[in-house]
Amino acid sequence: MEQLKMPDPLRPGDLLKVVAPSGRLLEYDALMAGVEIWRSQGYHVEFTNGWDQKYSYLAGDDKTRRNALAEAWFDPECKGILCARGGYGGMRVLENWDWQIDQVTPKWIIGFSDITSLLWSLATVGVGSLHAPVLTTLAKEPDWSRQRLFDAVQGKPLPPLKGQTWVEGQATGILLPANLNVATHLLGTPLQPDFENIILAIEDVTEAPYSVDRMLTQWRLQGVFEKIKGIAVGRFSRCDVLGSADSFSVLEVLGDRLTDLNIPVIAELPFGHDGMNCCLPVGQEVTLDADKGLLKL
Repeated sequence: MEQLKMPDPLRPGDLLKVVAPSGRLLEYDALMAGVEIWRSQGYHVEFTNGWDQKYSYLAGDDKTRRNALAEAWFDPECKGILCARGGYGGMRVLENWDWQIDQVTPKWIIGFSDITSLLWSLATVGVGSLHAPVLTTLAKEPDWSRQRLFDAVQGKPLPPLKGQTWVEGQATGILLPANLNVATHLLGTPLQPDFENIILAIEDVTEAPYSVDRMLTQWRLQGVFEKIKGIAVGRFSRCDVLGSADSFSVLEVLGDRLTDLNIPVIAELPFGHDGMNCCLPVGQEVTLDADKGLLKL
């Protein structure tokens, strides 16, 4: 994959729209706190129609959620899309979806977890965006992480992230962040970007160690890692509590499945669920300097 086209930098006063493409809203106060943080930066934030719908575990039926995404994406006045939360459902919205990129000026889509489906789909048409806190998690971010997010959407340079070296070496490629579970279910579908020249960044939550093992083994069996130039591992939270007493830890599983690939690997980077979730630009060239434990953006 070549470097993706990034949306134009945001400026205070720009219109941003709230979309709920995945799970139904459970944390109203947290959502509104996230909205107010964006508004405090001078942005005009509006809600799309049906954002608070409930359809079992989804934030409305597929038509409602797809219409909301279209309302924001095809609005020429809207400069960015703020995803309300993760959960599940994004890939359902993207069935038979067309970004019509030749008719629309690219705009920011901001989110993580289940929003991986939107970020990856957008990458398949050559547009980058931002793997970053959703509205319901933004208020929990420390000030410097929030500032990093605002710097990113304004086109400012971002400092490197520091992690723990698992496999030494250096690699330069295009950053592709993802939730591992969601990404695994996108393999071999039209929503999967090209993996050539990729630095893969992965995180997950509430997946038992054996489940993480199974997913990574699928990637290995499909030959995906043969194309990837390096791996950045974020937080895999609340995974070990789901293992049995004699289970490998999730870090042991990740190490077992990732450290024999003959590519640089850095772990324990500050992104993912249940903790600091530093934003990562989707589709920008980065250097994974595992000799120093740095992901340089």
